[in-house]
Amino acid sequence: MRKAIMIIAAMLTLFGGRAMAQRCLPGMSAVEIKADMADGFYTGNSRNCGYSFGVFYSVYKGRANTWSFGGEYLQTYKPYGAKGRIPVAQFTGEVGYNLHLLSDYSQTFHIYGGVSALGGYETVNWGKSVLSDGSTLHDGDNFIYGGALTLSADFYLSDKIALTANVKERFTFGSDVQIFHTQYGIGVKFIIE
Repeated sequence: MRKAIMIIAAMLTLFGGRAMAQRCLPGMSAVEIKADMADGFYTGNSRNCGYSFGVFYSVYKGRANTWSFGGEYLQTYKPYGAKGRIPVAQFTGEVGYNLHLLSDYSQTFHIYGGVSALGGYETVNWGKSVLSDGSTLHDGDNFIYGGALTLSADFYLSDKIALTANVKERFTFGSDVQIFHTQYGIGVKFIIE
């Protein structure tokens, strides 16, 4: 009887639960490459929206919370005349904190809410103040600063690679053109230890 109990206990130990992956542990870090749409859905002939690309480095802290540092390029367009548009580009650096909100039991899916500070440079029409029709543009290039609120999700394909999705609301002061930008997009995160 004692032997049977030991065999059953060993089987329950071996087969009773799955081994969980070692993810989001304190001290781990990750590099994320992401692409977003901004202020609408961008197509090649869209007149009033844009896109962005970013690279971010994250360091995991306790309870799967992260600090993130990175840079982003945001390109938007403003309608001008009947068919024209004026490009507005922002080059920003960003530092933020992402609070772990929810994850599943197997640590495959995580949801984060984040807040960040950003600063950088904005250029309107790539610094050209005279438009193609001879009009003068009064909006100019500026240094910008502000912040962002982010809601993001990570879906782990393996212990080292995760697909990400995010929604982000940026606000930048110092801009002559637009203060708020709504971004949404996808990315890929590579876990490094």
